[in-house]
Amino acid sequence: MKRLSMICLFLLVWAGTMFAQTLKSPDGNLTLQFRLSAEGTPVYSLQYKGKDVIKESKLGFSVRPDYQFDRNFTVTDTQTSESNTTWKPVWGQYSEIRDHHNELFIAMKQNGTGWLLNLRFRLFNDGLGFRYEFPVQKELRHFTVNEEETEFRLTGDHKAFWLPGDYDTNEYPTTTSKLSEVASLIDSVRQEPLAIRSATPNLAVQSPLMLKSAEGLYINIHEAALVNYPAMQLNLDDKGFVLSTHLTPDRNGTKAYVQTGSVTPWRTIVVSDDARDILASNLILNLNEPCKLADTSWIHPTKYVGVWWEYFTGQGSTWAYTDTQDIVIGKTDYTKLKPNGHHGANTAHVKEYIDFAAKHGFDAVLVEGWNEGWEDNYAYSKEFIYDFDKPYPDFDVAELQRYAQEKGVKIIMHHETTSSVADYERQMHDAFRFMNKYGYDAVKTGYVGGIIPRSEHHDGQWMVNHYLRVAKTAAQYKIMVNSHEAVRPTGLCRTYPNWIAQESARGTEFESFKGNRPDHTTILPFTRLMGGPMDYTPGIFEGDLSQYGSNQAKLSTTLVKQLALYVTMYSPLQMAADLYQSYEKHLDAFQFIKDVAVDWDNTYILEAEPGDYITIARKAKGKNEWYIGGITDENAREAVIDLSFLPEGKKYEATIYADGKKADWRTNPQDYVISTKKVSSKTMLKQRLAPSGGVAISIKELE
Repeated sequence: MKRLSMICLFLLVWAGTMFAQTLKSPDGNLTLQFRLSAEGTPVYSLQYKGKDVIKESKLGFSVRPDYQFDRNFTVTDTQTSESNTTWKPVWGQYSEIRDHHNELFIAMKQNGTGWLLNLRFRLFNDGLGFRYEFPVQKELRHFTVNEEETEFRLTGDHKAFWLPGDYDTNEYPTTTSKLSEVASLIDSVRQEPLAIRSATPNLAVQSPLMLKSAEGLYINIHEAALVNYPAMQLNLDDKGFVLSTHLTPDRNGTKAYVQTGSVTPWRTIVVSDDARDILASNLILNLNEPCKLADTSWIHPTKYVGVWWEYFTGQGSTWAYTDTQDIVIGKTDYTKLKPNGHHGANTAHVKEYIDFAAKHGFDAVLVEGWNEGWEDNYAYSKEFIYDFDKPYPDFDVAELQRYAQEKGVKIIMHHETTSSVADYERQMHDAFRFMNKYGYDAVKTGYVGGIIPRSEHHDGQWMVNHYLRVAKTAAQYKIMVNSHEAVRPTGLCRTYPNWIAQESARGTEFESFKGNRPDHTTILPFTRLMGGPMDYTPGIFEGDLSQYGSNQAKLSTTLVKQLALYVTMYSPLQMAADLYQSYEKHLDAFQFIKDVAVDWDNTYILEAEPGDYITIARKAKGKNEWYIGGITDENAREAVIDLSFLPEGKKYEATIYADGKKADWRTNPQDYVISTKKVSSKTMLKQRLAPSGGVAISIKELE
């Protein structure tokens, strides 16, 4: 009898482990292996050119009240397929994108409960995407998630470029260390002064997470198509180097509310032995659905200036019209209040920026602080803060519309919510109708502070739905959206291309807080920008803010590096962020900002190493013009710029904006030289970059 029991146990284990499936990428370099363990747990692994990238890692969920939806599965169906198509983005780094992948679909049934769970894997030449799918079923309709149990078992103590796990902010500086060092560093990193912080209770980091193995493999872990689901943090077991999913909860601890018939976001792993391939990857875009807007003719990449940087420089310019603090929205009569005399968003001053934009060929002017309510904008516990259709008395919205239209310039609306999100949703349609009435076609939204409803986090499921709701509602009014302090992007700009940019990271404004390091912008393209374009707001020429007044901050780059960022920090929405007076002092260097495109036919990653340097070339959309940006960290270096991407047999003229011989971000950031050179596809340029310096090049075909 005992022998019979042992035989039965052996057969049970054998049956549970007998299912296994292998999938290859189209070029054969990547291999996915999937199987069920002896316990019926789905597990996967990933290899690149025969090297382990992800060791065998489990998949599944823990659901409420306390049930493991990650074991006792039987495979009921499998399907494989190949797709090789191309599609044209409305705007982007490429005019056409290839989507070539092999797919493995796994249908599973849990023994005992009868619950169904599907897995879909897509293997591209540059990485893997996989997601969970919950088919409609009688046995299961609605459930809540305690945790998603997805694992990423790494092969060793990789070099990591990380932000501490946090439910409410992405604005920490990036720390570079071994994974084993995160635990000893994370508490000090979390001391960073930010508007709001909600640290994970355990050791965790954020995605996108950039890694480099000792064997020279570059690995990027993130997610794609984040819809109706919380954003993913990554738990870190620094001893075993195991990452696991940590979903952002609400303040009651619930991770996700799920209805069957839905899917999760894709979990993405981009991998290569060449760092340039990470920056060239379109895997996350390819995992998003095609554009859902029938008419996209009104969506246009934009270059803009604005009433913005002056608020940070120490000159005393303010968002608020008055110093009075006792403001009740809808009841306070601003015409009876004494102006503070420092309000930046006044009619005469905005006209100065409109004049500057028109003179230099810019598309638009952003104006912050135009609407009632800024006196209480730091009252994070206050729900009713702003009116989004009531301008201050000194902001003549009708006159400014007339004046801007006469000059051929648009004004960009600003909706800072101070995270009073419920109130913003109440006002959203009125606000967009107000924009339509006065000719605005783009809005910058902001979410500083703690979320109201007070049970929610910036990266939780409720807010994820809100950000997308804003983009979809704005599309009804033909309005483009640039969201700040929002969840990290996951490629949804393909599906809703009016969601034209996001901040969602530590941007240029932190330069005024003495807060960015020289390596910062050599890391962001490998992390934050993996999911979509960033409104980084480059172009600061005056590197010493003490020139303006009380602010003692100094820029972390040379002036030329600021030019190069227009190429290396991709966005279809690019701001010349400095005061216009700074540009008038350096019109020769400003010419590059005027010339550089914001929409592209093609992109060429020439050099790249995360945290050290990046050199990128791009071809302007519909023009025989190319622009190159090269940047370095605190170390000077020589950039080697291969122009073989230029069409053969033709001659070109390159205008080179370079760091001067004495340029240094600490001592002489404004030292630059401009030269011209005849070049061809056979030209190899070698250019010295100063410490935290750069090079910017424009190339035009000679007649």
